[in-house]
Amino acid sequence: MQNNSQRRDVFYVSDGTAITCETLGHVVLGQFSFTPNEKTFPFVESEEKLNNVLKELHVSYARSGEKPLVFFSIVVPELKTLLLEAPAHCYDVLESVVQKVERDTQLTPVPKMQRSRSVGKDSDSYFDRIAAIEYTLAHDDGITLKGLEKADIILLGVSRSGKTPTSLYMAMQFGLRVVNYPFIEEDIQRLRLLPEFEIHRHKLFGLTIDAERLTEIRESRLAGSDYASTEQCLAELAGVEALFRREAIPYINTSRLSVEEISTRILEKSGLRRRLL
Repeated sequence: MQNNSQRRDVFYVSDGTAITCETLGHVVLGQFSFTPNEKTFPFVESEEKLNNVLKELHVSYARSGEKPLVFFSIVVPELKTLLLEAPAHCYDVLESVVQKVERDTQLTPVPKMQRSRSVGKDSDSYFDRIAAIEYTLAHDDGITLKGLEKADIILLGVSRSGKTPTSLYMAMQFGLRVVNYPFIEEDIQRLRLLPEFEIHRHKLFGLTIDAERLTEIRESRLAGSDYASTEQCLAELAGVEALFRREAIPYINTSRLSVEEISTRILEKSGLRRRLL
């Protein structure tokens, strides 16, 4: 069995965004004890761009003496062939699934670059995704509470409980318009919802976090401040969780969850549907 301290170079290479490669790679690598040293190369659509990747693979192999792991999604046969000849262990993230669907349906797949899904017949979905990201950025961290009627979901929680990364992930990956609002001290003292939220109760979802974890995160931002003190974190969390319970707002603890897991659990509990390209 490998030691937990061992590191391995891992590359994610795609002719699209590489998000699929990263997602699958993270799931797979989570089963192993080594620490991945990761690099991502999106939009590798030409031999010139692939050559940059190949140089990195050769450097990795020469430096460590071990073939790096490559999770890839490339449909141009010539580029794929060149990649497979590199000193690396290469894993096509779509190949086995595509082959099984082809076998089961008796239909021939027509390969196309992932990026092409953002234009053409799917352009409406693409621009909906962009609009969702713009909306979410405009409503980050309580910047504005205007236009809540357009929100798919409104995330509530204390500062540094994971609202912003979760909001952006849900907008980028699922095309959802997300508002996130951090409870400030005045809100906690009142322990009641803002009037703007009352009419949108069905959209509210809470995020909480362990006090120890919250203190650690805040300390890295403002070390030694009252804002980062254990007492302050405990008081804020107790107040906000009491509000969630009293107002019957569903909520989850984000302490030990990745942003992907947080987002998926929110969708599951809220009943929202993903809007995928």
